[in-house]
Amino acid sequence: MDAITHGLQALAGFLWGIPLIILLVGGGVYFAVISRLQPYRYFPHAIAILSGRYDNKDDPGDLSHIQALSAALSGTLGMGNIAGVALAIGLGGPGAVFWMWVTAVVGVATKFFTCTLAVMYRGKDSRGDVQGGPMYIIREGLSKRWHWLATLFAAAALVGTLPIVQINQLTQVMREVVFVPAGLANGNEPFLFNLLFGLFAAALVASVIFGGVKRVGYVAVRLVPSMVALYMIMTLLVLAVHVTELPGYLWLIVREAFSPQAVGGGLVGVMTIGVMRGAFSNEAGIGTEVMAHGAAKTEEPVREGLVAMMGPVIDTLIVCTCTALVILVTGVWQDGLVDGVTMTAMAFSQVLPGNVGAYLIAFVVLIFASSTMFTFWYYGAKCLGFLIGAHRQDSYKYYYTLLVLVGAIIPLEAVFAIIDSGYALMAVPTMTVTFLLAGKVTAAARDYFDRLRRGPDDPAAVAPKSTAEP
Repeated sequence: MDAITHGLQALAGFLWGIPLIILLVGGGVYFAVISRLQPYRYFPHAIAILSGRYDNKDDPGDLSHIQALSAALSGTLGMGNIAGVALAIGLGGPGAVFWMWVTAVVGVATKFFTCTLAVMYRGKDSRGDVQGGPMYIIREGLSKRWHWLATLFAAAALVGTLPIVQINQLTQVMREVVFVPAGLANGNEPFLFNLLFGLFAAALVASVIFGGVKRVGYVAVRLVPSMVALYMIMTLLVLAVHVTELPGYLWLIVREAFSPQAVGGGLVGVMTIGVMRGAFSNEAGIGTEVMAHGAAKTEEPVREGLVAMMGPVIDTLIVCTCTALVILVTGVWQDGLVDGVTMTAMAFSQVLPGNVGAYLIAFVVLIFASSTMFTFWYYGAKCLGFLIGAHRQDSYKYYYTLLVLVGAIIPLEAVFAIIDSGYALMAVPTMTVTFLLAGKVTAAARDYFDRLRRGPDDPAAVAPKSTAEP
């Protein structure tokens, strides 16, 4: 297994080279420039959209704006914020967090463009159902000579959307933080525990995904906001104890990001680790979020782009930063642990009394990991349906449930290498089609924002549903 793991890590390292870093970060900068920073200037309007004022139940799609964002966030919030941040700091030092911030800042523009296209170029699957995602954007928006990119994305997404990171880290935190300390499991025999817990998790996931995408949206919109609120309260309690130290650690993050002697291989190494973990956290430019927002009930593509762009802010700039600061101020990052979620659990246990912090983290990880696994099934099924026909995609539920069990028993290093490789291959077609169709987005944005600025008496104006209807 060690040889396989090393091979997978070598593949991920090759794919996540400087060209991919330039594609993701440079692409986000390009989208921000050509949009004249409009996505950043319309955050208040994005919040108004999420309030439901612009929802129309008769619009095409499966999910409301808030459900689409919650479904997308349920795929990003979780292991990227808790285990991914810990892994980034463990491998790349504090400076890796800065490059995660960079992916989020430019990711706002990237998500605006990719998710506007998700609605603008929705296509129909072989059953005639309306679908969204990079593969449909490519098929509907580009000529046939580009259609191989759609196949590449769908095939890569079948790897990138596997539930193995989520179940792997959930199993680890339950074993090491909950069951072993309580004397309910033998720490020297992890395989048996992993197998049994994997079976339990597989049954839990199956109970939701066999209900379809609407049940996923229903569950996500109830789980994600409450878990984000609980997790933020926990982090703020820890940071309040160390409030005087925060400026120093924020400066440490910035300083180490540009240090030639930074942990993780100097400037290039820490940049690569930060961007890789940032992409895993917020998925801007990867394409998974495009599939979730492509299912939104709306006839205004720009409107869904505005909703989607809030993801990197919530996910990386807020939640990941809080996790990073908790890990730094408690000092656990200096203990040499790079096994992800356990480091984060140890950080919280340093401040919160007794084992309360560790148990709360275990609970949050349970919810975050579960919601992500629910959402990733939807992504994988859509990709399989694109490749072999939508009438066959329902069989993916059985394979996906089995893969939950597999992810619980394979090593963490192999898990991240598999997912990182899948994400790298997904990013290439997603960013390529977005570059090629960026002009369509800027034109649609100019039209939408022009209508938004018009008075309520103008019949062409963008207005809330309550005022738009006669």
